[in-house]
Amino acid sequence: MSIVAIVGRPNVGKSTLFNRLIQRREAIVDSVSGVTRDRHYGKSDWNGKEFTLIDTGGYVVGSDDEFEEEIDKQVELAIDEADVIIFMVDVETGITGMDEDVANLLRKAKKPVFLAVNKVDNSKRASDAVEFYNLGLGDYYTIASTNGSGTGDLLDALVEKLPETQEEDDEELPRFAVVGRPNAGKSSFINALIGQDRFVVTNIAGTTRDSIDTKYNRFGFDFKLVDTAGIRRKSKVKEDLEFYSVMRSIRAIEYADVCLLVLDATRGFDGQVQNIFWLAQRNRKGIVILVNKWDLVEKDNHTTKDFEKTIRKQCEPFTDIPIVFISALTKQRIFKAIETAVEVYKNRSKRIATSKLNDTLLPIIENRPPPAYKGKYVKIKFITQLPTKQPQFAFFCNLPQYVKDPYKRFLENQLREHFDFHGVPIDVYMRKK
Repeated sequence: MSIVAIVGRPNVGKSTLFNRLIQRREAIVDSVSGVTRDRHYGKSDWNGKEFTLIDTGGYVVGSDDEFEEEIDKQVELAIDEADVIIFMVDVETGITGMDEDVANLLRKAKKPVFLAVNKVDNSKRASDAVEFYNLGLGDYYTIASTNGSGTGDLLDALVEKLPETQEEDDEELPRFAVVGRPNAGKSSFINALIGQDRFVVTNIAGTTRDSIDTKYNRFGFDFKLVDTAGIRRKSKVKEDLEFYSVMRSIRAIEYADVCLLVLDATRGFDGQVQNIFWLAQRNRKGIVILVNKWDLVEKDNHTTKDFEKTIRKQCEPFTDIPIVFISALTKQRIFKAIETAVEVYKNRSKRIATSKLNDTLLPIIENRPPPAYKGKYVKIKFITQLPTKQPQFAFFCNLPQYVKDPYKRFLENQLREHFDFHGVPIDVYMRKK
């Protein structure tokens, strides 16, 4: 997928434009706070072309602030990684020395650059924008990122410059991304599965820098295993290469079908592991939690049950997740982990016939209808599964606005109980009949 970076000096409205662009899809895609100050990235599309959008921090040359210096390095890396660049400037302030610094940087990059003059919301400012020809970057686009004015013309031109993506022959194979924090044993797990040292494994956190695909077959099922770099808290990310690693790991999650979340049993289901879990959940991916290094844990009759209970508590309300206790070192239950991931993939791809949905759930709903709201009664009359990659269900009723989250969770639990969506997030929508 192509990458578009939004760059410019501080306070020109880059983040406002970023937020507007990622919400132009029918389904809003979560943006992800990234690896340095003011960095976000997410997926967007325009005219049927999808692309990854990166919001960079403000570029400042010669600052004594150590954070500014770090942000500048990340901006340069984002420019290097991007296929197309949006350079934002501010019509209110006109051309500044910092704008010229960014323009010089972009000229060296020799990549398509779209100059976006922000805050142009009247004809006077449109006339003032002519000044930006002096940056020597050619034509410009006048926009107002706060209300979206002009962004359509900008995007029309931008997507024309996006490179055509080459599809691989096995592009349609399911993708299982092995994710987790650094040094949890992700590469060791894959090496144990395939029986060879496909990936470099050391005790140094962060050995894996890229997301690497391996075609794999197990249980008569072909799929891709994706080994990813460990995802650290952004405050811990300091090296240039690690910035790339985190970005590629998050992109691997975005394009995966199932995420195998590997955690270190000696560290537990800590805050950073939880962040990765919720990132996969928000992207509506199938999830299998693998508790690695289980051979290093002192155990009694209740250890496994207590560990599992602790994890599920941290995952509420999405607790219908398989948890497999493994050891990549001793190969304990590693094939059980893959078998479980295949089952979760099949659950995520499952289609339930409309007649079966209605025959099963409507009697249950009739016996336990939604609570009355302001004296008005909700009647659910019809249910159907939407034609999406992940399980989404529409419940048609007379007053959808009065159905609250607790009842939607009840409906989700009924779907899980009767149709087995173990390991898969479910979306429940109320629609007007």
